[in-house]
Amino acid sequence: MSTPARITHLVNGASWEGTAERTSPVYNPATGEHTGNLDLASADLVGEVVGIAKSAWQSSWQRSSLTQRAQVLFAFRELLNSRKKDIAAIITSEHGKVLSDAEGEVTRGLEVAEFACGIPHLLKGGFSENVSTKVDVYSIRQPLGVVGVISPFNFPAMVPLWFVPIAIACGNAVIIKPSEKDPSAVNAVAALWKEAGLPDGVLNVVHGDKEAVDALLEHPDVKAISFVGSTPIAQYVYDTGTRAGKRVQALGGAKNHMLVLPDADLDLAADAAVNAGFGSAGERCMAISALVAVEPIADELIAKITDRMGKLVTGDGTRGCDMGPLVTKAHRDKVAGYLDRGVEEGATLVVDGREGDVDADGGGFFLRPTLFDNVKPGMSVYDDEIFGPVLSVVRVRSYDEALALINANQYGNGTAIFTNDGGAARRFQNEVEVGMVGINVPIPVPMAYYSFGGWKASLFGDSHAHGMEGVHFYTRGKVVTSRWLDPSHGGINLGFPQNQ
Repeated sequence: MSTPARITHLVNGASWEGTAERTSPVYNPATGEHTGNLDLASADLVGEVVGIAKSAWQSSWQRSSLTQRAQVLFAFRELLNSRKKDIAAIITSEHGKVLSDAEGEVTRGLEVAEFACGIPHLLKGGFSENVSTKVDVYSIRQPLGVVGVISPFNFPAMVPLWFVPIAIACGNAVIIKPSEKDPSAVNAVAALWKEAGLPDGVLNVVHGDKEAVDALLEHPDVKAISFVGSTPIAQYVYDTGTRAGKRVQALGGAKNHMLVLPDADLDLAADAAVNAGFGSAGERCMAISALVAVEPIADELIAKITDRMGKLVTGDGTRGCDMGPLVTKAHRDKVAGYLDRGVEEGATLVVDGREGDVDADGGGFFLRPTLFDNVKPGMSVYDDEIFGPVLSVVRVRSYDEALALINANQYGNGTAIFTNDGGAARRFQNEVEVGMVGINVPIPVPMAYYSFGGWKASLFGDSHAHGMEGVHFYTRGKVVTSRWLDPSHGGINLGFPQNQ
């Protein structure tokens, strides 16, 4: 067994050279091997990094032209695209998701970088000439300054890429605090920003736990916080950050329902339920965890899902299997604990993920796909966000009963309906109280030029991630009213005008 590597902060364009008072272990979840020791930042170090970021912002980046920013974004996009397999391998080694899924994650993050490349257009304001005699009015958007990003373990590359490219493109300096469970992907992506020509200090990576999070939330020079994680922590981040006078977008947990109507193609629905329920071992905020079947189709649909589950291979994510391990032993044990609780509360355990073989060596953190039937509200397997490969089937008698069930849930992140009835689908998209809706699409994650975010306890704050809401979150609007009584004249230059 090799000696665990040191994983440390990236500050002002270089690896941090100090000595950490506290560290945290990092594991390979497919083998259980202790692969790294992560330096945890103190509040004092966070304060130092905020000062570095503020200085870099004031001295260069806030004054950078849109052309200069776009050039850095285009260079970063090319570097990320060329290295996405390398980033994916890092994700698999620390998170456990299979390589194809990890590469897909990077690709979805790449789409946000591509969106941010259009920042000259995205920041265009409005202009009204001669609103009064010789008076013009126009609007502009300006950066906030230093902003913080706190990202979760389940998408160690994609979620940071939801925020960082747009924040940088808008002219801000960024401090990102990744999950301590799988920190290395963010370090690798941050190195690409430096290679792309981003000035030192504009992007800094600070690793840590609650001490680092609180330091970011409370520092007066951090003007905004973007967060993705569980609902209790999202609520805490929102409350703490807003009390400190910051803008906060805090995306919380989910309990995503997939409604299947009797007229649906049940083979398509079964494929979708398995893909959306067990991809990335269910560690997705957009995973389908509750399948709502309108009778009389439940028995047939469960049989089709069970058949497909029996063909899935769980194992080491580098071996071409369908599903990898969970991120840590503690998380695996927590998810596995729901299986006995579900049975005790009256649900039917159709497929037990604790049984069966896995294609892996060593003591990895594995739990195979699990299926419950006869699940009802009030059971922990329905009420809680399990965040693992556990799919629960809820039987209902009608569309109206299904809609009431979904709307009564505390979460409102994502949902889907499977049907061949266009009228039913249109009614559902209008009546369901959920922020992201799929029609015969089980994981309705929007493209980068739309915005990602839910309703109810799945979102704290008014802004969703990326898209134009992201651009507005990382900028402040200003309206200018001007009057110039005399024209000004420039010199002679017959060369073709160029932007710089």
